[in-house]
Amino acid sequence: MDALPEDEEYTYREVMLPSLIPMVPEPELERESGERRRGRDVIVSVDHGPNSKHAFDWALVHFCRLADTLHLVHAVSSVKNDVVYETSQALLEKLAVEAFQVAMVKCVARVIEGDAGKVICKEAERLKPAAVIMGTRGRSLVRSVLQGSVSEYCFHNCKSAPVIIVPGTEAGDESIVDWKRSGDLKD
Repeated sequence: MDALPEDEEYTYREVMLPSLIPMVPEPELERESGERRRGRDVIVSVDHGPNSKHAFDWALVHFCRLADTLHLVHAVSSVKNDVVYETSQALLEKLAVEAFQVAMVKCVARVIEGDAGKVICKEAERLKPAAVIMGTRGRSLVRSVLQGSVSEYCFHNCKSAPVIIVPGTEAGDESIVDWKRSGDLKD
């Protein structure tokens, strides 16, 4: 996978998500201004798979803060195909509602045409987010090297933000600390 040239445009369609969050008034105290009040931009790469949903859930539980904005990015082969777009739109709407219900964060969604790794890196370059969060299929090292991996591509080519790769669902909930299993706390 080659890096996307700087001047190359890409095709995308914005997804109109339900407006769930009320307008936030201007801060009254000086300490509430600035980045703390504005929150951060966070990109979460999503698709229809369980590992993507697991990464999305991980981002809500472990990474997001109240004032953050989640940018849901979904790469497709063609944004002109209405069936593909409507399926993607339904997924992104469902995730936006869940993000608000679970973490009270705002979502912005984009369905982008092209190679997933390249468009995720291009979005990261455009937004300059606090992080890019994505799942992994959990393929073996040999298969991911031979076939290529979107998460591996983004890890090596995304220069404008740290990339957080959440282990797949087959790893279980090892990303969530279970103190009883580790033996630190006794029943």
